[in-house]
Amino acid sequence: MVEPFDAVDVIRTKRERQTLSDDQIAWVIDAYTRGVVADEQMSALAMAIFLNGMGRPEIERWTRAMIESGERLDFTSLGATADKHSTGGVGDKITLPLVPLVAAFGVRVPQLSGRGLGHTGGTLDKMESIPGWRANLSNEEMFTILREVGGVICAAGSGLAPADKKLYALRDTTATVDCIPLIASSIMSKKITEGTGALVLDVKTGAGAFMSDESRARELARTMVDLGTDAGLTTIALLTDMSTPLGLTVGNALEVRESVEVLAGGGPADVIELTVALAREMLTAAGRPDADVEAALADGRAMDVWRRMVSAQGGDPDAALPTAADTHVLRAERDGVVAAIDAMDVAVAAWRLGAGRARKEDPVDAAAGIELHAKPGDAVRAGQPLLTLHTSEPARFGRAEEVLADAVTLAAPGETVAARPLIIDRIA
Repeated sequence: MVEPFDAVDVIRTKRERQTLSDDQIAWVIDAYTRGVVADEQMSALAMAIFLNGMGRPEIERWTRAMIESGERLDFTSLGATADKHSTGGVGDKITLPLVPLVAAFGVRVPQLSGRGLGHTGGTLDKMESIPGWRANLSNEEMFTILREVGGVICAAGSGLAPADKKLYALRDTTATVDCIPLIASSIMSKKITEGTGALVLDVKTGAGAFMSDESRARELARTMVDLGTDAGLTTIALLTDMSTPLGLTVGNALEVRESVEVLAGGGPADVIELTVALAREMLTAAGRPDADVEAALADGRAMDVWRRMVSAQGGDPDAALPTAADTHVLRAERDGVVAAIDAMDVAVAAWRLGAGRARKEDPVDAAAGIELHAKPGDAVRAGQPLLTLHTSEPARFGRAEEVLADAVTLAAPGETVAARPLIIDRIA
């Protein structure tokens, strides 16, 4: 086969800050998927894009080429569907109560999720702390659960956007992850191939987010909403704060336990606020604007769907979750008011305790993590617990404590701490 383009010419085009043509983009993605374009050549192109950027037409065509590299799912036979994607945060367990909450109103939720890497936790890792639960489903199993239960949380099949899977792994090893055109096209190619009818994006900003700068997070949200709109997918984004961990737990089993509390009508206020806000957006986009989501949490409807979802994937919703063999408490050194809790410090500490992984193939300690006993604005007394560290390997405590030395900032007793809004903006 004679190739219509040469990888070197495509790389040179972007290196010289020129616009890639539709045909160049379609070819280079297809050729990379087929193995004609080598990893080192795609690495060079990714770095050229990282340095020189892409215009909206280029990003749209790049996204479309990744979609065309594999299969597409179609859920139209199931009625109204909606999906949600988070750009990743600390203590972000929102998917767990959100999926059954939306499904309780008859909107199917095909939530294809991933595993944690680096400082952010993965939804599949959290769910796998439930005894017996399995992430890998065939397309037939996924459709059956969606039809009979209403919601599913599972791993994406290998046939969806295979070009993105190759490119994502490459970006992770070539310092080209933090690139808006590549992030946006990666997320949206997968979400569009999933075939959902509506998509709500939770784009995080702050210390614990990949996009810590608000202006860049806003640009990412705008880019993804435009990509979804261009593809005919109803898409909106909420820009949300990730300077402080969400909820009171960071770690897989700990976050499942907290999610169940929310489904039982309790749980931390910030987790409830974001879950309810995202549920309203998903339901409105799916044609259910009048759904009373708070009532579905309070009366047990969402919990009923959760239990059926867990059971449908082999899990036991009544089984005890893993607990850590060892815990260690960090206490307040003086009286004061919690002014800030650095989300990134907490995330790195949880990772050092065993809750996260450095490589995709690494195991995680389902019981490891951190409990928060106070949030910004709370008054504390000297000696009061601030954080409890959980791990199955007590030798990990030392390195976790190192990064937590300055994680909690205390203001003077009685000082007023201004509350940061959790939901910063809505972009549609």
